[in-house]
Amino acid sequence: MIDEVRRRMTAEGIDALVLRPSPDFRYLGGRGDGYLVLTHDRPPAAASGPLEAAALIPPSARRVGVDPEMRARELFSLRVEAEVVLASAVLAPLRLRRGAAELAAAERSASAADAVLLAAHELSWFGTTERAMARRLWAMMVETGCEEVLSVLVAAGEHTAVPRHTPCDRVINPGDALLISVCGRWAGHCAEVARVFAVAEPPEDFEAMYSVVLSAQRAALDALRPGVTSAEVGRIIRGVIEDSGYGCHAGNRPGRGLGLSQDESPWLVPGDETVLAPGTTLCVEPAIYLPELFGARVADVVVCAPWGARRLSTSSHPLHVIDR
Repeated sequence: MIDEVRRRMTAEGIDALVLRPSPDFRYLGGRGDGYLVLTHDRPPAAASGPLEAAALIPPSARRVGVDPEMRARELFSLRVEAEVVLASAVLAPLRLRRGAAELAAAERSASAADAVLLAAHELSWFGTTERAMARRLWAMMVETGCEEVLSVLVAAGEHTAVPRHTPCDRVINPGDALLISVCGRWAGHCAEVARVFAVAEPPEDFEAMYSVVLSAQRAALDALRPGVTSAEVGRIIRGVIEDSGYGCHAGNRPGRGLGLSQDESPWLVPGDETVLAPGTTLCVEPAIYLPELFGARVADVVVCAPWGARRLSTSSHPLHVIDR
């Protein structure tokens, strides 16, 4: 991998990379705090602070790539006299393709997130609050070995129509739609899975809307393969939802890259013409939100395999009715 990074550095005219704790830092094997410096003639070297990192940059360096998450004070502390550019020019294209070990780790992460939502079927939901159930799911994620819980969403009834809802003290009652999602990092790799439930019985017209969300995801997975652009996959999702008459209520972001961070390139939105390649992992998450009524979002971890899409989160999608 380091040889490939150096080839990209040469192509971009970059003499050294300086990374702080971040997804790029972890990609090159960084652990804990501090900095990581990579040059053309030395293996990745750890540094405890910016001055120590600056000492590892060759004096002849004319162009240095720095971590996109580098803070201004860190950047000034480096005292780099060379031209400073973003390290993502080198690393972003490489991070789009996961090797066999990375894909195995991504699959384990997706399975762990999936297991939490499968176990959620067996919990008692009647009369509890969104906040209480979110805490319960958070603890369940930690029990699976999740090293960092990034988000837990529990939304009931009208709150399922709020894309960025924060669990609150709203009581979960029979007849509510229920949207649950968990996102966390296991062994360095992020996974997010979202499923939709109904409490006792689904609201009127909810199943019809939910079937459109499932159709949109199926169409996206049928189209997702090497050579297709991320924008095209997003266009297919939006097309299915628009054809159903729910177009103005579609979620703004039907998917994005998922890997060492929970939000990364590529994005399934207009204008992102990233060509999908074997090993690209995504969160495909079509959604419809009907304000004041209900909403539905299904999110799965998907890898672009040589033959097409492969879901890494494999639990089924039929509307599950919780009866307790």
